[in-house]
Amino acid sequence: MVTLVVIAVVSGSLVVGAVWGVYGNLPDQVEGLIIALAGGALMISAVLELIEPASHVAPFWAVSALVMGGAVGFAALDHVIKQRWGGDSGGGLLAAITLDGIPENLALGVALISTGPLGAAALSGSILLSNLPEAAGGAREMSAGGRSKPAVLGLWAATAALLTAAALAGNLLLGGASDSTLGLIRSFAGGAVVGSLAIEVFPKAFKESGYSTGVAVALGLVLALFLDRLG
Repeated sequence: MVTLVVIAVVSGSLVVGAVWGVYGNLPDQVEGLIIALAGGALMISAVLELIEPASHVAPFWAVSALVMGGAVGFAALDHVIKQRWGGDSGGGLLAAITLDGIPENLALGVALISTGPLGAAALSGSILLSNLPEAAGGAREMSAGGRSKPAVLGLWAATAALLTAAALAGNLLLGGASDSTLGLIRSFAGGAVVGSLAIEVFPKAFKESGYSTGVAVALGLVLALFLDRLG
């Protein structure tokens, strides 16, 4: 039950963010700081909850190769998305978040297999925090581009449902997998998350919040470390 609640809250944050973007009004600088804080937390969570544990149950060369594969895969697919939809379009951001969110939520589902709620708190919390402002920005751009508000919210709700399915698939279908297999899956997902941080999250945060981004990233990192110690 706890697993279902965690997955529902994390994915549902996309819908909350979309509502915020369509109907709310928060300064861009504040959004940027939230994105930076979440990015810092997600960066350390990817290492502590995904990549580092994998190095203890799978060969280091395989873990390294899959981390690189995840990062290269995200970079290549994100490039295709930008070429097709444009980097500043709401549709492009929606596609990028979907591409980013699938490995994140798959990793979340896998992480919840072998760790309790506190152990996965840093990962799930940082995904949730990053979902909110990213969905808000994408929904705002789509609404400003002429789409009706119900249509925009429907698209983001469908995305949330897809990412929920990814998390549930990771948790249910891989429950009987070996520790080595789970570690390699975590490695690939961790690489994709790191790639998304470098390409999508930190540049967007810096664009909106400037040099205070560095402080917010460090704060997010410290918060994730604190939550990891609780687990």
